[in-house]
Amino acid sequence: MSDDAPHQGSQAPRTHPGAGRRATPVTPPAPTTITATHVRIWLSVVVGAIAIGTTGYMILDPSWRLLDALYMTVITLTTVGFREVNDLSDAGRIWTMILSLAGVGLIFGSVGIVAEYLVVEATSGRREAKRMTQAVDKLSGHYILCGFGRVGQTVARELVHTSRKVVVIDVLAESLARARREGFLEVEGDATEEATLRAAGIERAKGLITTIDSDAHNVYVILSARAMNPKLFVVARANTEDSEARLMQAGASRVVSPYTMAGHRLAELATRPRVVDFIDAALSHGELAFSMEEVEVVAGNPAMDGVTVGSLRNTGVFILAIVTGEKSYEPNPQADRILRPGETLVVSGSVMRLKELRGIDAKA
Repeated sequence: MSDDAPHQGSQAPRTHPGAGRRATPVTPPAPTTITATHVRIWLSVVVGAIAIGTTGYMILDPSWRLLDALYMTVITLTTVGFREVNDLSDAGRIWTMILSLAGVGLIFGSVGIVAEYLVVEATSGRREAKRMTQAVDKLSGHYILCGFGRVGQTVARELVHTSRKVVVIDVLAESLARARREGFLEVEGDATEEATLRAAGIERAKGLITTIDSDAHNVYVILSARAMNPKLFVVARANTEDSEARLMQAGASRVVSPYTMAGHRLAELATRPRVVDFIDAALSHGELAFSMEEVEVVAGNPAMDGVTVGSLRNTGVFILAIVTGEKSYEPNPQADRILRPGETLVVSGSVMRLKELRGIDAKA
């Protein structure tokens, strides 16, 4: 079990991976609430009381018209207290008193039902869940984060710092509560379930990051996500060294082992500390004058499409490399190199200039 298992394991059920791919989210008991059946029963009681009251008046005094009996019943049940439409016998007065008491009960019952509905609606979280669902439905090009433990929390914050929209998936209420407090949209459920991924907008998402501390569940998340959105960029956490190949075979675009990355980081800091510091500064979110970004040349974008490397450099954007394939680059391209649509550039420049470039790229 990893050192952050109490948090990161929130996405993985407490069962052996071989026991089955599906996990049942643990949810608190739902509060008693008013359903459509309850409303129909109450309306039936009200209609029945009116019918019985009207029939009673007509039986006690056969000379009464139906409209008179109905009118007398309604004003009695609602305790309006208008004058009697006809003179009442003793039996009629007794019947009126009975209807008056029944009317008081109906009024208090109606008030109670409405009050209970409003209280439950305000405290059960249904309204917040509906708002969250509507917000997720409006997203496009966002990132889905599976697991909101210590690793997932850091990932979410980094994505927000780069102005990316994030939807968090987890099964534990406390993890979702932390995500909600930090302002993230969240979906409760098992990330291996297609319904959960669909609720997070998997078809419209740009990327998915799974940080679950169970490699078996990470594999199932990747398989489900890849089947629903083949173009999705998927980054997976590997908890053991031998699981990296399985995660890649499942369809991960990139696999990261926190422990391997930590080892590389320590070695680089020991041998090339200033290079590491410079790259960290360029990729950080502090108040720096320069940064590094990854941008795509979009057809029709006047800032990049058909422009030379030298021309872009004159505007303050330096192209460090052009991506030519999977982990293949054209470093330090010549000044007369023409940029073509579909190419991905690794660029450096001022923070403001790169923001402008990304803004133009997003609108193109």
